[in-house]
Order: sequence, then C-alpha cells, then structure tokens
Amino acid sequence: MGRIISIANQKGGVGKTTTSINLAAALAHYGCHILLIDLDPQGNATMGSGVNKNEITLSMNDVLLARASLSDVIVKTECHYELLPGNADLTESEINLVQQERKEFRLSEQLTLLNKEYDYILIDCPPSLNMLTVNALVASDSVLIPLQCEYYALEGLTGLLATVRDITQMSNTRLVVEGLLRTMYDGRNCLTQQVSDQLLMHFKDLVYKTVIPRNVRLAEAPSHGLPILLYDKHSAGAAAYLAIAAEMLQKHKKVQPTKVTAEG
Repeated sequence: MGRIISIANQKGGVGKTTTSINLAAALAHYGCHILLIDLDPQGNATMGSGVNKNEITLSMNDVLLARASLSDVIVKTECHYELLPGNADLTESEINLVQQERKEFRLSEQLTLLNKEYDYILIDCPPSLNMLTVNALVASDSVLIPLQCEYYALEGLTGLLATVRDITQMSNTRLVVEGLLRTMYDGRNCLTQQVSDQLLMHFKDLVYKTVIPRNVRLAEAPSHGLPILLYDKHSAGAAAYLAIAAEMLQKHKKVQPTKVTAEG
C-alpha cells in the first residue's frame, strides 16, 4: 500500500476539501493510482468528485461500523481517482465509536485489509478534532495541513500539532507532518504576507513552496462535481495543484514529473 495522508485542519473554510479533491486529481494526472476517502459528514469531497452523497447506498460510515468492507464501498469516479464516499451518516460513527474498544484504530485496521495497490490514499477529514479525525490520523503516515494566511491561522495550527504529537506518542509512531499548504493566497494583502512570513520563519521547510491562489475557477469547480483540472485545466488553480503534486512526488521520489510553474 502507498502513502496514507490525512488532509486536516480543525478550522473550517481553509480549503481542506478543495485540496483533497484537487491534489487527488493532480497526482492522478501524473500517473499515480489514487484513493480519496471522504471522512467528513458534510460529504463535500464526495459531491466535488461527481458522486451524489444522497444517492449512495454504502458510505464510510458502514466501513467504520463494520457493516461493509472498503472494497464494497469504493466508487470509481470520472476524476481519474477512486473514492470512498462519505455523507451525513458519518455522524453515527462519530457518536458510536466513542463507546467502542480500539475506537481510534477502526480505519487503520480496515486499510490494512485493502488488497488494491495505491500510490497515495488521501483522507479528507472533518473540520474538527473529533473521533473521525483521530481515526484518520492513526491510520496515516502523515498529515497535510492547509492554512489560510489570516490572523487565526497560527492559533488553530497549534492545537492540531498538539494532537498530532499526542497521537504519535500514543497510537501511531510513524505519523509526521507532511507539510503546510498556504491556500486562498493573495500576495497583494499585507496580512497574508505577514502570516506567510511567520509560517516560513517558524516551520521553514515544512511549508510548501507553492501557494494556492484565490481563483474564481477553482471556487466554481465543486458545483460542477469536478476537480479544477477537469473544469479548467488552464486556470491558475489547476497550475497550483499540479505544482503541489509535483513537490510531493519529488519529495517522496516516486516519479519525476514534468516541471510545472505556478504563482508562488
């Protein structure tokens, strides 16, 4: 099995699901076999992948509550990656898992049974540090943290990093921070620049060189159930996610993708 990466931030509205969908599509563009797991009860990664969350018969909730196997739930999408869909049913898991033994290992145990070979498994986490997020982090090799460069960004980051440290010590010794991704970036904004400089000063090489710009086409794509590469491959948002995928692949030395430039 390939690398498992949780995409997490307990602060909402930072581009977490946008990153999950578009990074999955960008990695697939470079020839990687990708599985995207939607672990957020809002089901936005499912809808953004062109799958109607209200019409699925099985979801990640059934996997976590041992009603179905991962292979039963996996859906092939038109986005060139495979999907384990999620929807509001996941609130049942969030409540019921608290009372279960080894509750934080449910996803990890299921992933070890997965027969298919993926280069990357990406997990879109809910915008909170609940049992669903804990399951994702325990199952993961690393966590990618999207951050909007605004006043409260560093405050929210502190809480998430403390959770990662606790999980590393108690449940998953291999868990590391994959990197920090600056999203909705507007280089003309003084506050954006200041927060970005703070991130670079404190976290150095953990901060991805590429930034995700504010981009209208990127914001429009989810309403069409498409990643930006399929909605508008010539947009700045598409170039940025191709660049992030290239950085990631080069870091893990999986492939040497064609060089992609993006605003950064």
